Amino acid sequence: MRPRIITVCLLLFILVITLIGCGGSKGSSPSKQQLVEIHISAAVSLKDALTEIQKNYQSKNPHVKLLYNFGASGSLQKQIEQGAPADIYISAAPKQMDDLEKSNLINKATRKNLVENKLVLIVPSTSKLENVNFEGLTQAGIQKIALGEPKVVPAGQYAQQVLLKLDVWDKLKDKVVYAKDVRTVLAYTETGNVEAGIVYKTDAASSQKVRIAATAPEGSHQPIVYPIAVLSGAKQSKAANEFVAYLFGAESKAIFEKNGFVMSK
Repeated sequence: MRPRIITVCLLLFILVITLIGCGGSKGSSPSKQQLVEIHISAAVSLKDALTEIQKNYQSKNPHVKLLYNFGASGSLQKQIEQGAPADIYISAAPKQMDDLEKSNLINKATRKNLVENKLVLIVPSTSKLENVNFEGLTQAGIQKIALGEPKVVPAGQYAQQVLLKLDVWDKLKDKVVYAKDVRTVLAYTETGNVEAGIVYKTDAASSQKVRIAATAPEGSHQPIVYPIAVLSGAKQSKAANEFVAYLFGAESKAIFEKNGFVMSK
């Protein structure tokens, strides 16, 4: 009897262990990828293109969340210098990126030029002004001209370069209304609060409430390039580098070009 009891006990023990094992496997599920948040500080003129790219990238990478912080390049630079969370920085001019590089706040090896843009003069679509160009901003019919604050807004810096090159800056200083970023310049012009504004071609293309009156003459300002880099203190450097690579790919290129940008060579 004793051997038989031992055998029965062993069989029961094996059965219990098997049931526990099966139950555990039924209750378990494949482990999900941990959510990765990438903080991106980018020039506000990139907003439309990057928002569309965000949808595409997140649909292909559901474990990644792109968190944008749009603003004037100079303001974003200051935020980064003060410790604001950022994995990637995209400026609308080299100057701000140069400053961060000098402070060792970006990974120099990741720095590249992403896209290029053009500078244009805009007026409200309902404006009766005709044949307006940069030199013609001195005419009496134009009382206010909006441009970004040159100290922090690259578009404002480029605008000032053009007006200085054409020798009309001193005549226009009293007409200038400064804005915190290029999209605010666009808004001032759309609403008719100013007779004219100076913005990027891509900003003008995003609105039906303004029309392009003139394009800045070739050589009248520094080339408008948008450098991109991963921050030295990036918490998600691997994921950040993967997203940067995607920005240079065919899908992103099509979106940038649709929005009026030209990919840098």
